[in-house]
Amino acid sequence: MTKTVLITGGGIGIGRATAHAFGAAGYHVVVTDVLPDEGAAVVAEVQAAGGTAEFHLLDVRSTEQANAVVAAVEAKHGAIDCIVANAGIAHKVPLEELTDEKWDFTHDIDLKGMLKVIRPALPAMRAKGTGAIVCISSIMGIAYGWDQHVAYSAAKSGVIGLIRGLAVELAREGIRVNGIAPGYIRTAQLLNEKHSLGAAGADKAHEIIPMGRIGQADDIADVVLFLASHAARYMTGQVLVVDGGLLVGRY
Repeated sequence: MTKTVLITGGGIGIGRATAHAFGAAGYHVVVTDVLPDEGAAVVAEVQAAGGTAEFHLLDVRSTEQANAVVAAVEAKHGAIDCIVANAGIAHKVPLEELTDEKWDFTHDIDLKGMLKVIRPALPAMRAKGTGAIVCISSIMGIAYGWDQHVAYSAAKSGVIGLIRGLAVELAREGIRVNGIAPGYIRTAQLLNEKHSLGAAGADKAHEIIPMGRIGQADDIADVVLFLASHAARYMTGQVLVVDGGLLVGRY
């Protein structure tokens, strides 16, 4: 029977690469995003490569939308086998400009948005007695502080606590919860001049990465697929750093 994966933020970057990886592995891929054109394009790409996929518009800040999307997927395909909680933003905001609204915006997407998608899928996963959840954190949540990104670093640290708490609570019910802390990955977010390294910074990043190159989205996607697979059957509550050796090279 074909397994189903639901990916948040699946229209671009790591989410897009993850959709391709799971499609190639034989999963039915449910792409969700707030970007309908990009999401539909990924579905078409997965299908063109011989896989099966569908798109659902989803703003992970909305409990109602998350509940509805999960219910729709379960009605068609049964219990979701894997959730990849990937949707996230990183906005550069100096402390003097960090209003409650800006703080909440980041946390509502990067942290709370994960639980809002995971929570409605748990009853069916529990009934089936199996499931895998993979949450995308960041090296900025596990080791680095990121200047003028306090909300992002705090939210991504919270993701690690979410992973550990869920893993312990769900382990005896056959549901595994793990995460990934990516390093510098060449995505639209990283290349954003206003909020991240920008193109010039990305081109120089290889100088501080022991493996000598910046990461690509599929470098993360392949590890997500591993964590969802039978090969990782005895792993739960873990956060794997995938950064080309950046952290161990500097610390």
